[in-house]
Amino acid sequence: MPTDARVVVLPQDTAQLRIDEVRLPDPGPYQVVVKQFASGVCHSQLHQMHRPRNAPVVLGHESTGVVLAKGAKVNHVKEGDRVMVTWVPRDREHMDHPLSAAEIQLEDGTKAVSQNVFTWANTTIADEQFIVKMPDDVPTDVTAIIGCAVMTGAGAVYHTAGVKAKQSVAIYGVGGVGLSAVAAAAVVGADPIIAVDLAEEKLEFARRFGATIGVNASQGDPVAKVREITNGGPDFAFDCIGVKQTMEQILPTVRAGVFGGPSGGTAVLVGVPMTTAELNMSDLLIGEKTLKGSIGGSCRPDRDFPMFIRWFKEGQLDLNALVTQRYKLDQINEATTALQNGQIAGRSILEM
Repeated sequence: MPTDARVVVLPQDTAQLRIDEVRLPDPGPYQVVVKQFASGVCHSQLHQMHRPRNAPVVLGHESTGVVLAKGAKVNHVKEGDRVMVTWVPRDREHMDHPLSAAEIQLEDGTKAVSQNVFTWANTTIADEQFIVKMPDDVPTDVTAIIGCAVMTGAGAVYHTAGVKAKQSVAIYGVGGVGLSAVAAAAVVGADPIIAVDLAEEKLEFARRFGATIGVNASQGDPVAKVREITNGGPDFAFDCIGVKQTMEQILPTVRAGVFGGPSGGTAVLVGVPMTTAELNMSDLLIGEKTLKGSIGGSCRPDRDFPMFIRWFKEGQLDLNALVTQRYKLDQINEATTALQNGQIAGRSILEM
């Protein structure tokens, strides 16, 4: 039978969020209804809020919850299972049906659409590909951010770049995604791990996750400073922000190759781009450098979420420290405003 839910709605013509009381339909054959415990609040939702749209939108894409109902074709979870919701298909290789974004009927009779999933709600409905089973022996609040922040940052280091022990890394932007990248670099034994940001308190906070050096970009040219620290540039540089300035900084940051010898370093774009960027293609060519994009940390949730949970349980990924602010669902506008104003040191969550 249909399920009552309270859902955050982004109207078509304003960035002021509201909460609607809606009725979620019975799950289709490949859908799952999830009563939620907590959801992350991500910068990419801010991008959605401030760009034009043709219809109301429902937001959020990382959470934890418990399965209330499932479709007949869903076999990997059952009613009562604790799960994580994410925006990346858990097992695309073995998927046997087309993905469909959730669409819900609002109080005023209009329909709102989602980008794969919506988790700013006390209850959600999603394709089974976005539902990953989680163990019963971990908390359900801080683990909500594994579905985006952790996956995106840690996966960029672990999978996209494939950083190895003793290789040097610089990470531009140490918010929730950047701190996850720092933690993954520490797990694999990178050295040094250089955090680059605009505030000393953020650089100091990054040391809790494994950063060995902090570079304050407000006090000089961070590219020159990082290259000086690493004697010519690190093996890898990650942009976990996606603004024009940082996108243009990561390629010149990494070391150049040696003509007839080793190739140059690798720059990895992790943050969602908000603008275009200009690159020095001669630097890319002559330095034999690599520029890569990383979407969702190149992760496969079925494979990788258990690894991230293991890191958390073993003390290598401090999710308790990474979650720095908590809000109730009714405080969603307060939560997004704080994120917009740079007031969130790590990651904030909504607790349902």
